[in-house]
Amino acid sequence: MDFALTQFINGLSGQGATLDTVVVILTKVGVPVLIALTVLQWWSGGAERLAVRRTCLQAGLAFVLGLAMNQILLLFIHRVRPYDQGVTHLLIPPSPDWSFPSDHATAVTAIVAAFLLAGMGRRAGLLALVAVPVLLSRVYVGTHFVTDVLGGMATGIVAALVVRALYPTGSRLDRWMTGLF
Repeated sequence: MDFALTQFINGLSGQGATLDTVVVILTKVGVPVLIALTVLQWWSGGAERLAVRRTCLQAGLAFVLGLAMNQILLLFIHRVRPYDQGVTHLLIPPSPDWSFPSDHATAVTAIVAAFLLAGMGRRAGLLALVAVPVLLSRVYVGTHFVTDVLGGMATGIVAALVVRALYPTGSRLDRWMTGLF
C-alpha cells in the first residue's frame, strides 16, 4: 500500500511544469518559511503574549529535538530512498542519507504540534497551511515514501509532547526567555 500511494502521489508530478516548479520551491523553502512564521509570532501582542512566546520556544525546542531523534533513528533504520528503488522519479537532487524518517515532516509537524498542545488551534491551523503542503511535497518530488512522512510526523509529535512535558513553565529561565526583545 505504501508503494502504491507513494507512486500515486509522485505520479502526479511531471504532468505540468508550473505545478512541478511550485512544489519544488515549496519543498525547498517550506521549512524556512514555517520557521519564519513561528518567529514572527514572538512579537504578537495581546493578552496571550507570554503564552505565544513560550509556545514559540517550545516549537523551536521540539523542532531541534525531533531532528536529533531522527539522527538516532537513522543509525538503526536504513531505508533506501524510493527513487533508488525505482518507485518514484526524482524532481530534486538526490539526498545522501536514508529515507526514514523524513526530516521535513518532523520539522513542520513539531512546530504545528507545539502550538496545538498549547491550545493555540487557530495559530496551529495557520501554520498547518504551510506544513501540510510541505508534507505532501516530499512524496510528490520523489524523495520519500508516504510512510517516511508519517514516521517523521510521529517523531515531530513525540518531540513536541516531550518538550511540553519537560518545559519549565514559570521558572526563572522561562521568565527570562519570554521577556527577551
